[in-house]
Amino acid sequence: MTLNGKIIDDFIDSRFLQERILIKTFLPDNFSPLYTYQLLIALDGDDYLQKGKLISVTSELLGNKQINNCLVIMISPLSIEDRNQKYHPNGSKNREFIRFLAEELIPHLENKYHTFELASGRTLLGDSLAATVCLHAASEYPFTFGQVIAQSPYIHPQTMAYLSSCNQPELLRLFHSIGDQETNVMTTNGVTKDFLTQNRAFNHLAKEKGIDVYYDEFNGDHTWTYWQENLKKALIWMLK
Repeated sequence: MTLNGKIIDDFIDSRFLQERILIKTFLPDNFSPLYTYQLLIALDGDDYLQKGKLISVTSELLGNKQINNCLVIMISPLSIEDRNQKYHPNGSKNREFIRFLAEELIPHLENKYHTFELASGRTLLGDSLAATVCLHAASEYPFTFGQVIAQSPYIHPQTMAYLSSCNQPELLRLFHSIGDQETNVMTTNGVTKDFLTQNRAFNHLAKEKGIDVYYDEFNGDHTWTYWQENLKKALIWMLK
């Protein structure tokens, strides 16, 4: 992994989740408290670090000046069960996790770093169910999170309902990708779902609503092979 900078461990004792959350933060090699940074917040952070090569891609794009200055924040669930509880719309910790992102993580980062204190300066990044909770967080906190990169999101009926009720589409920018072979995806609870049809419907509604959306339907399935390939395009579009 090419690393032009350093990754530091940080912790937040969340009152909403009643647990200590590990935050991994990538600081580029030219990091300075005099600069102002956008925030890129990746859920399923360890997967993005290891399988998505997120830091290598970010380092390359920063070095080539293809994206603006940003800090990468990586947060990971403790287990598959913990992931479902926090990321699924019906999860037992979903509401608390979204509140953690908006009401604990962002103030913590703003106290530590010089960041753009606007929703347009904060991007949520997620794959599959992690993308779902990113969409829900932006829907519930539109003045906190203004940009979302959703890679092959699971579109729950509640996700469609949030989008249907959106009355300020100008507050959101969305990079939305889905594979044309994602018609029979095995979810973590053992049920197969047609992600492609759901995502096409979501994209159609997003465009009807007037949201600024880049929709990328790639040739591939529901795996990191394609999410990793798709990542550079997503970051350039969102952070340039």
